[in-house]
Amino acid sequence: MAKQGQTGQGRETTDNAGKGLEKTGLDGLTAAANQAATSGPAGRKGLPPVHLWNPPFCGDLDMRIAPDGTWFYMGTPIGRPALVRLFSTILKREDGKHFLVTPVEKVGIRVDDAPFLAVEMQTQHDARGRLLRFRTNVDDWVDCEQGHGLRFEAAEDGGLTPYLHVRADLWAKVTRALYYDLVDMGEARMVDGEEMFGIESGGEFFAMADAKQVRDAL
Repeated sequence: MAKQGQTGQGRETTDNAGKGLEKTGLDGLTAAANQAATSGPAGRKGLPPVHLWNPPFCGDLDMRIAPDGTWFYMGTPIGRPALVRLFSTILKREDGKHFLVTPVEKVGIRVDDAPFLAVEMQTQHDARGRLLRFRTNVDDWVDCEQGHGLRFEAAEDGGLTPYLHVRADLWAKVTRALYYDLVDMGEARMVDGEEMFGIESGGEFFAMADAKQVRDAL
């Protein structure tokens, strides 16, 4: 993967994906992502094992994920959902920064908020009780449970913004409509001696905020 503005003439590589990316921009990135997706044993849920890859950093790419989940390349929205899905499979976060990674190269991209959106929620039940399942904007389904929990951050409007842990320090922002659904099914519980308002899923309780604070905000 090439630094932004690099022509590709200053570096030779024997890797077809890397060579294609340097020479053809988005087409090269697509080729690199396709090759990465089929290289090595498949990881969890068929995803490439990006957590095992530690290639050299090759600079920043002019790619951005906007707060509404739209991916941009060189200022232009990527309008093909399948392409966005493909790129999302080689996404990695390290030290608070986001990268697209192949076995041989790593480039930085900009993520304005969270890389994914949680756009649909289903309520199921198992031996643990209620289980919430979320679909992301790239069609991953994530069970809300231990290891894939919810966290809540203060929003600019004074409310709360929920985020769901998708995988490996990658998060999905829960849409506002789903947030109101979470509030409707929330309950107050004592947590470490304090009354907290939150939501139960997968046998875990995910606290939103102080129960009185939530009641006052509603």
